[in-house]
Amino acid sequence: MKALLSLEPGGPESLHVEDVAEPVPGPGELLVRVRACAINYPDVLIIEDKYQLKPPRPFAPGGEIAGEVLAVGEGVSGWSPGDRLIAALGFGGLAEQVIVSADRAIPLPAGRSFEQGSALLMTYATAIHALVDRGKLRAEQTLLVLGAAGGVGIAAVEIGKALGARVIAAVSSEEKAAAAREAGANQTLIYPPGEAEPKALSQLFKEAVGPSGADVILDPVGGIYTEAALRSIAWEGRFLVVGFPAGIARLPLNLTLLKSCDVCGVFWGAFAARDPKRNASHVDQLFRWWDEGKIAPRISATYSLERAADAIAAIRDRKAVGKLVVTL
Repeated sequence: MKALLSLEPGGPESLHVEDVAEPVPGPGELLVRVRACAINYPDVLIIEDKYQLKPPRPFAPGGEIAGEVLAVGEGVSGWSPGDRLIAALGFGGLAEQVIVSADRAIPLPAGRSFEQGSALLMTYATAIHALVDRGKLRAEQTLLVLGAAGGVGIAAVEIGKALGARVIAAVSSEEKAAAAREAGANQTLIYPPGEAEPKALSQLFKEAVGPSGADVILDPVGGIYTEAALRSIAWEGRFLVVGFPAGIARLPLNLTLLKSCDVCGVFWGAFAARDPKRNASHVDQLFRWWDEGKIAPRISATYSLERAADAIAAIRDRKAVGKLVVTL
C-alpha cells in the first residue's frame, strides 16, 4: 500500500509517497481502508518535530480519517467489515490503510460523505470542548473568534451560534470574512495579516465587541493577536488558548487582574483521552446539530495522496478557508 511518509524532520517538501507493508490488526483493533483524511495544523508541527506527540520515523502524518473497516481484530465486537467510521488518530492517516483502536472509532452515519466525516472531529470537537467546558459560553453572551475562517474558527462560529451567543468573527481578508458570515457570524472584522501595530489592533477588537467586552474569546492564532484580543475581554471573561500558527504569545498578567478574567488552555486530544464519556457526549451533540443544520463541515479543497504535501503547506501558510481534505 502507499503512504505519505515523514523520513526526517522538515516541512511539507520533506514528505514522500512510498510503498509500505499493509498493517495487521491486533486484539482490540480495526484495519481500516482510509477514504478521506482531513489536514490540520498539528500535521504541520508533527513533521517538524514541534508537536507534543513525536512518533518514531518513518511515519505518515494525518490525524483524523474516515474510512471502511477491512478486518476486525481479536476481541472486537460491534464492528464488521464494510462498516463506515471516523476516528482521530494523532498520526498515520495519510495512508491507504491504517490501524484504528476499536474504542476510538465512531460510526459514520449514512448520508454523510467520507470527506465530511473526516473533517468533523478535530475541529468541531475542539470547539465544543473549548466553548462549553472551558469557556462556559451561554446564550446572549458575546463570543470573539480569532482565525474565524480556519477549521476550528468556523466550527467555533457555528457552535457559538448554536449555543445562542452573539458571534464576532475576526479574520485577515474579505474572502475569509465572507466564509465567517456564511457560517453565521453576526459581525466580522478584518485585521491586518502579518505584523500590525498592537494598539491599533487592540482598538479594532474593542470597537468590534463593544464597551462591555467579549465574554469569551477563542484564540487559535496566537502571536501579536493574543494580547490585543485579551485587552477587549469582558469583566470575568474567559480567554481560550487553542493554537499558535502566528507564534506563541506572551501575556502581561496585569491584564488578567484588571479584568478578573481567566486564561484557559484547550487541549482536546488530552481531554478526550482523560474523559471519553464526556467527549462521546459532545460528539453525539455535534451529530444532532449536524442533523439540524446548525453545523456542517466546510471543505474548501480536496487533494490526492500525491498532492497531500500541498495541503499541509496551505495550512502552514494560513491560506486555507475551512477544511482541506485528502481523498484516497
